[in-house]
Amino acid sequence: MNTSPENVISYCPKCGSDEFVFEGERSFLCGKCKFNFFINSAAAVAVLMVNDKGQLLLTKRAFEPQKGMLDLPGGFVDPGETVEEAAVREVKEELNLDVHHLRYLISQCNEYEYSGYTVYTTDLAFVAQVKSWDGMKVADDVAGYEWAGPGEIDYSKIGAESIKSIVRFWESELKKVQ
Repeated sequence: MNTSPENVISYCPKCGSDEFVFEGERSFLCGKCKFNFFINSAAAVAVLMVNDKGQLLLTKRAFEPQKGMLDLPGGFVDPGETVEEAAVREVKEELNLDVHHLRYLISQCNEYEYSGYTVYTTDLAFVAQVKSWDGMKVADDVAGYEWAGPGEIDYSKIGAESIKSIVRFWESELKKVQ
C-alpha cells in the first residue's frame, strides 16, 4: 500500500467530514468546513560527534523504522523548541552526554514510513563537542553505538538516506581541510 498522505488521510481533522479532498501539492480541502490542511515537513536534528581519535559516533536504532541500522544521535524538534535546543536535548536523552559546542553543518530531506504513513522531515545536521565522554550510556531509542573513522564508514549499515548524505558531506568537508 502506498502510504503517502493522499492515500491514507480520508477525513477532515477539524470536523471529521469525509468530504476531504486532496488538492495536490500536499494540500487537502474540506468540502464541508473549508478547512485547508497542508502536509509539511517536520524539523528533525542529527548530531555528529567525534572522539579524540577522529572517529565519528554512530548510534544503532532500537526501534522501527530501520531498527538495528546505524544512525546519528537526534530526533524530532518539539513544538516551541529551537533546533539547537533539540540537538542538545536529544544527545542528552539518547547518550547521557552534555554538548558544550554546536555548529550547523547541512540539512537534508528525508522521507520514511511510520505506522503506515509517510513522514517527511528536514534533517538539520550539527557537529557537536561534548564536555566529557564519561558517563555515556545508551537510552531512549538507541540500542547501541559504534565508532568509525573517515573512510571506515559502512554506508550499507546506515538506514536513512538523509543520514548517509549528511555523513558523506561531513567526510567530504574533512578532506577539504586536510
